[in-house]
Amino acid sequence: MPHPVNERATDVARPSPATRRDAPLSGGARRASRPGGAILRLALRLVTVLGGLVAAWWALVAVTAPPPVLLPGPDRVAAALVARFPALMADAAITGGEILVGLALGVALGMATALLTGLLPWTTRLVQPVVVVLQALPVFAIAPVLVLWLGFGLASKVVMAAIVIFFPVASSLADAVSRADPGLLDLARLHRASTAQVFRHIRLPGAVPGLVSGLRMAATLAPIGAIIGEWVGASSGLGLTMMHANARMQTDVMFAALVLVAVMALALRLAVDLLTRRWAPWAPETGGTLL
Repeated sequence: MPHPVNERATDVARPSPATRRDAPLSGGARRASRPGGAILRLALRLVTVLGGLVAAWWALVAVTAPPPVLLPGPDRVAAALVARFPALMADAAITGGEILVGLALGVALGMATALLTGLLPWTTRLVQPVVVVLQALPVFAIAPVLVLWLGFGLASKVVMAAIVIFFPVASSLADAVSRADPGLLDLARLHRASTAQVFRHIRLPGAVPGLVSGLRMAATLAPIGAIIGEWVGASSGLGLTMMHANARMQTDVMFAALVLVAVMALALRLAVDLLTRRWAPWAPETGGTLL
């Protein structure tokens, strides 16, 4: 016969369906449950900030009257964007594909490296020098070699973007994996958990916030590698368009291409913020977020 005190304690500990339904959401869950409102607030902030920047730009051009080849006004840039919109969008699609494939490759390699060093700590001494060298070498020094090896096509730009993205993901995740909660590690040793069990149930879940931070940094850096690769050698893309426009002193076209690069960078970072909020709404937003 069950003890009446135990039954009473169970009833108190188990919330009723009405209580669960009416309970307030946590901060992260509440943010994840209303993405539409967050996007609306982001749009209002962007309109306010970009409107202020464009107004200041227009005022600077009106007051100083620089030659259009040095600083075109927003009206000239908008006209160039409209006049060359089909060609610019075709180049933007190529650059965007390079960015996305490079982002996927860089994130996959960074995660694999971090998980390898976390699961097998002795490999850190083997992998860390390679990671440091890849980060220390100037991007412009690597780009010509990659173009020489891989050609002017998609591969050299994807590898360049992956190299730029690799370090923030690998370093953030590896640091998070190595900084597991000491109390949980002591508890796992007390229960004689294996290294694989500790890694799967303690280190890996605890490293999710670090992975989120690395993904946010990677989304911000992703366009850099692709654009630099197109500057060094490409047959199409926004980077090539900017190089040609610069050589022909078409500054308005160059600014129009930069506007599209900025839009792609913002869209990519917004997509990463939305995905990470859905995937890990409880992760702290230490690196800042657009939403």
